Amino acid sequence: MLPTLRQLQYLKLLVDHGGFGKAAAAAHVTQPTLSAGIQELEKILGAPVVDRARSGLILTAVGEAALGKARIILNEAEELVQAARSSGQPLTGRFRLGVIPTVAPFLLPRALPLLKARFPQLRLYLREDLTQRLIAALKAGALDAALIALPFDMTGLDSAHVAHDEILAALPAGHRLTGDARTRPSELEDEDLILLEDGHCLRDHALAACGLRPPRTSEASASFAATSLPTLVQMVGSGLGVTFLPSMAVEAGLTEGTTIEIRPLQADHPTREIVIAWRSGSIRGAEGRLLAETLREA
Repeated sequence: MLPTLRQLQYLKLLVDHGGFGKAAAAAHVTQPTLSAGIQELEKILGAPVVDRARSGLILTAVGEAALGKARIILNEAEELVQAARSSGQPLTGRFRLGVIPTVAPFLLPRALPLLKARFPQLRLYLREDLTQRLIAALKAGALDAALIALPFDMTGLDSAHVAHDEILAALPAGHRLTGDARTRPSELEDEDLILLEDGHCLRDHALAACGLRPPRTSEASASFAATSLPTLVQMVGSGLGVTFLPSMAVEAGLTEGTTIEIRPLQADHPTREIVIAWRSGSIRGAEGRLLAETLREA
C-alpha cells in the first residue's frame, strides 16, 4: 500500500502549522480525521513520523525524509493540475519564478508589462534570491522556473537563452584608468577591488571573465564587499575602489547621477549568459521556453 496525497498533505500541514489543531483547520477537516491520517501514514511507512512531545512536534528521521519527498510529490501533483488546466493556453494561472538580485531590478521592469499584455491570465509569483537557493527551491519543486546567470552547475536542469550580459569595469571619477577606452583586467590587480559578497554569482562570473583571483581578505588592505549593486555603486562613487557591473544594470540607469565612469573590459568574452532554467523533464518546460522567448523581446 502506498501513501495517499491526502496523507502527505496532512504531514506537510502538520509541520507548516506546528500542531494538529491548526493543521486540521488548514486542511478543512477535524483534528481526529487529521490524526487518523497521520497514523495511517505511519502504519504504511512502518515507523513514526512525529514525536509528540510536550514542547511541540518533532519530526523523526523517517518523518524528515517523508516530508522532503512529500513536498516534491505535492508540488508535482499541483504542477500536473495546473498544466492540465492551462492545456492549449500556456502561461495561464500560477507560475512561480525565481530571479537573482543582479537581474530582477533591471530586466523585470521592462518584462512584466510585456508579459501582462501578452498573457493576461498569467499569475506570476516572483521570488528574488541568490542562485544557489533558487536552484535548490527549483529542484525541490517550490519554483516552476528560475531566471539565473550562467555559468552555473546545471545538473538536472534544462534552460533557454534570454540574453548575453556584458561585464563592465566601473571606476571612480578621476581614476588613472579612465583615460583608456578599454580597461585591461591585469591593471585592476593592484587596485582596491570591491565585489559583491560570496554567494552572488556575478562575483564569480566577473573574476572568471577577467582571469582574476578573489581578493585576499586576510591582508591589512582587505577589500570591501557589498550586498547589492546599488551599494556597490555608492562605494565606488565614494572612491573606495573599483568594481565590475553588468551592462544590464548600467543600461537601466544604475550609475546615473553618480560620478562613476564605465569602461568595457579588454578580455575574451567578458559576459554572463542570462537564462530561464527549469527541472529536466518538467511539464512546465514548454512554458519556460515561451517565457524566455518573451523576455528576449523585453
